[in-house]
Amino acid sequence: MNIVLLEPEIPENTGNIGRTCVASNTRLHLIRPFGFILNERGLKRAGMDYWDRLDVSDYVNYDDFIHRNKDAKIWYATTKAGRTYADVSFGMDDFIMFGKESAGIPEDILKANRTRCIRIPMFEDERSLNLANSVAVILYEALRQNDFEGLKVSGGRFF
Repeated sequence: MNIVLLEPEIPENTGNIGRTCVASNTRLHLIRPFGFILNERGLKRAGMDYWDRLDVSDYVNYDDFIHRNKDAKIWYATTKAGRTYADVSFGMDDFIMFGKESAGIPEDILKANRTRCIRIPMFEDERSLNLANSVAVILYEALRQNDFEGLKVSGGRFF
């Protein structure tokens, strides 16, 4: 599975998403520009000791990402989509893209990829969820649809 962050702005969100990616054996793709320095302390603190085990790719811009992932099946997470993430079937090699915290994915990218836009249902008066929470919600649905392939799904030490 692949998570893509387009121009992330908040290092703590990116760090938390990185930790989620490590825990779920998911590759993280970061598309510049960032709202922080990649080695910023807040980013590493949120990712804790997981950051050095993260499978991460860095891209100059959206065009560079598309060029280097030509055959990628990309889902675009946006509050503007007509269908929800539960309405689609995810494959283990799919990419799920999330936009920057302040503005989401640019309108021209969404319009060019209408059939791959998905949303998280929420109360109509709310604008959006936190980026790290949104990634976790959709990523774990995608993993569930694929029987949590490669992940430990049995109980812990106490049960």
